[in-house]
Amino acid sequence: MSIQTIADKGIVEHRVNPWKPGGDLKPQHAALQAAESEPAIRNADWAICMDVDEFINIKLGDGTLPTLYAAMEAALPGANMISLTWRLFGNGDVDGYEDRFLLDQFALCAPEVVRKPHQAWGFKTLFRNIELYKKLGVHRPKGLKPDLWDQVKWLNGSGKRMPKEMFRNGWRSTLETYGYDWVQLNHYAVRSAESFLVKRDRGRVNHVDRDQGLHYWFRMNHNVETERSIQARIPLLQAEWDRLMADPDIRAAHHACVAAHKARIAELQARPEQAAFHAELTGDRMRRLSRLTPHFGSAVFNAGPQVVPDEIALAESLPPGFFFTVQHEGGAAH
Repeated sequence: MSIQTIADKGIVEHRVNPWKPGGDLKPQHAALQAAESEPAIRNADWAICMDVDEFINIKLGDGTLPTLYAAMEAALPGANMISLTWRLFGNGDVDGYEDRFLLDQFALCAPEVVRKPHQAWGFKTLFRNIELYKKLGVHRPKGLKPDLWDQVKWLNGSGKRMPKEMFRNGWRSTLETYGYDWVQLNHYAVRSAESFLVKRDRGRVNHVDRDQGLHYWFRMNHNVETERSIQARIPLLQAEWDRLMADPDIRAAHHACVAAHKARIAELQARPEQAAFHAELTGDRMRRLSRLTPHFGSAVFNAGPQVVPDEIALAESLPPGFFFTVQHEGGAAH
């Protein structure tokens, strides 16, 4: 759906990212910096930086933000921040793109306790806009004002207090700080294999020099557990969708975007190197690996799927507690 179309209808506000190639800032950081002076941000009661493939999954009551805010206030009067830990959702062996709700298509994901890769327990932060911090950040507001430490009242996704050690720079959960009981952030980073071709072709918003290739798919594609809690909100989503689609301009813009996405998939699939990449994504080895991710150490995710021996990758099953890692210097290269 064209963002500008729904912006013209007054449903959202849209700004063109001021990022320029060769500048000092990455695209996402340039957008955040520009947003800080926007009235929509400055006048907001609450704010969060999140992506279009991330969905706030509130498990309390009716699943709405007011319900979450009320629970926060009851647990900690004056609570002004809450972390939404990622739950990484895989492609669920879905190959072809369909014009359907992601929440309905994809229900396989990483377990709650999965500390590797390091992205698995990253979080985004919903915060009250009361200027405790100096600027927006990708995962949480940044630049805590030195004299305001005691005013930070930060909860995790289960309504428990976050430790002070997280206040300045923390951006990922730990065994002590993760929580999914109240709220989590469903992260659909890969979606269908066909759509991933388009995502890879578009490029990345932060690590612009890195390929979103097989290594990225391996790190983010977790098909280990079934988790359908967000599907309870589909009736509300459907009602809003129907309301939007009743507008002929919005409906036409949506269909045009779907057609463009399908055309891009076909164009990419016609290229031999992209067809080979797609075949590898959907092959038996990568499908099996997506179900074994809790067994791998961080070095395995950094090195890439090729370091996993076939006797592990293609095993019918692995014993509980089985763990595999390798020697690998540095972080993820891709």
